[in-house]
Amino acid sequence: MFKQLLCNPDILELIDIAIREDIGDGDHTSLACIDNDIIKEAYCIAKQDGVIAGIELASFIFNKIDTKLIFNPHLTDGDSIKSGDIIFHVKGSPQSILTAERLVLNFMQRLSGIATQSKEISTLLAPYHTKVLDTRKTTPGLRLLEKYAVKLGGSENHRIGLYDMIMIKDNHIDFAGGISEAISRTKAYLTKNNLELKIEIETRSIDEVKQVLAIGGIHRIMLDNFVPEMIAEAVKLIDGKYETEASGGITRETITQFAQAGVDYISVGALTHSSKSIDLSLRVSM
Repeated sequence: MFKQLLCNPDILELIDIAIREDIGDGDHTSLACIDNDIIKEAYCIAKQDGVIAGIELASFIFNKIDTKLIFNPHLTDGDSIKSGDIIFHVKGSPQSILTAERLVLNFMQRLSGIATQSKEISTLLAPYHTKVLDTRKTTPGLRLLEKYAVKLGGSENHRIGLYDMIMIKDNHIDFAGGISEAISRTKAYLTKNNLELKIEIETRSIDEVKQVLAIGGIHRIMLDNFVPEMIAEAVKLIDGKYETEASGGITRETITQFAQAGVDYISVGALTHSSKSIDLSLRVSM
């Protein structure tokens, strides 16, 4: 799965930007105080429980910094970790190891935090048919990596960007002049441009759900800021004609109530925008 990401020019450019940002014209601290003609080994250790992500990315970065470094992973992306677990060893030039250290840890800690939160939330919904979706509320430039971490944790990706799915939201509806106009114009646009994209439309009330059902021709109805009781009413009204998605104001404490209401998907922006990084550390093997 990750190898496909490394074929993406955006990911390769992101890594190059991160290297330039951190290293500039050289890691002068390491260059100044460490001999480069010795071989040393370091290891990455987990300092808290969670789900690990970014091991393959770490290997790629170490190799990018120094092709002579030997990277030995002990786990794979998506594995559960406990505090004290050894994630990987890396052996070679200590200058190169330290130059790559912060880049590797920054990526791994961020992605592991997302994977961990994704796992925790998806586990809550394991007894239900409802799936957890991420959103576009991602860190600019890191979207593909963050959505990769979401999948590692057991949740699902929504659309990747504005280009791979039609999402008619409240502002689109208001600018278009109403639900009927927004859907009709969307269908005409897709036909004119020979595009086959799924259509999702946001609704803000039961009345708007009824308007969508009267027009039809879409794939999924988003039920935005509905309470669980309204979700249940809307799901019954839709009666399986279209997929359903709950969104807005849903927390870990309330998410199972929405699943119990029978909705197909629940989108959770916090999967990416509010995850807390997992604490990892790189230490020298003595």
